[in-house]
Amino acid sequence: MLASIAVSVFIILFLYQPVRVEGTSMVPMLQDQDRLFINKLAYRVGTVHHSDVVVFHYPRDITKSYIKRVIALPGDRLRIDHGRVYVNDMKLAEPYVPARYADERSQPEMLVPEGEYFVMGDHRSISSDSRDFGTVDRGLIYGKASFVYWPFDQAGAVH
Repeated sequence: MLASIAVSVFIILFLYQPVRVEGTSMVPMLQDQDRLFINKLAYRVGTVHHSDVVVFHYPRDITKSYIKRVIALPGDRLRIDHGRVYVNDMKLAEPYVPARYADERSQPEMLVPEGEYFVMGDHRSISSDSRDFGTVDRGLIYGKASFVYWPFDQAGAVH
C-alpha cells in the first residue's frame, strides 16, 4: 500500500497530472469539463514547440491555471491581420480553428521576447489569451496537454 502511494505521488508530482478544463476557449479540441492528463516532464527535459497545447499559471494571477495553444516562440515576429496569424511573415495554417470560431481581431507586429511565449485559444472569438494579457513567461508553463480521458467518447491524444 505504501509503495503504491509513493509511486502515485511520484507520478503526479513529476510526470503526469490530471486536470479539468474550465471554459470553452479551446473548443473544439477541448470541451468545458473535459478531464485530461498533462505531461509535467515534457518541459523539464524538452522544449516548447509551435502549436503545443500548454498549461500555465495565468500571468495576472498565478493561483489560476490556463490552457492554450503556443502560437509563437521567443524571438518570433508575430502579427495578426483580421484574424489571420502570421509568424515570421508566414501565414499560419490553423486547422484547429474552425471558421465559426475565428474572429477579426488584429494586432500589430511584435517580437516575442526571449523566455516568453505567445499563446491563443482555439475558439478565437471568446478566448482570453496573449492578445489580452500579453506573452507568457517560460517559468509559468508547467505542463503539456497530453491525453483526454473523460468523457470516454472524447478520449484521445491532444493535438
